[in-house]
Amino acid sequence: MRKLFFLLSLIIIITLSVQGVYSQTRKSHGAKGAIIGGVAGAGVGAAVSHDKSKGAIIGGVVGAGAGYAIGHKKKYPRKKR
Repeated sequence: MRKLFFLLSLIIIITLSVQGVYSQTRKSHGAKGAIIGGVAGAGVGAAVSHDKSKGAIIGGVVGAGAGYAIGHKKKYPRKKR
C-alpha cells in the first residue's frame, strides 16, 4: 500500500511539474496533453501491472494518445449545428 501511495503521489508531482513547465512555452494543446498523459499513463501502468516495464510502456502509449486527443479537442471543439 505504501508503494502505491508513493507512486501515485510521484505521478501527481511529475504531472504538475511538466504541466507548469510546458504551460510557459509555446507548445500546442495536443503536445501538452500527450506529455502529461504519457507520464501519468506510464506511472499508472507500472503501478497496476505485474511486469512493471511492460505496464509502463503500454500505459505511457495509451496515456499519450488520450492526452493528445483531449488537448486537441480543447483547441478545436466541435462546431454546433
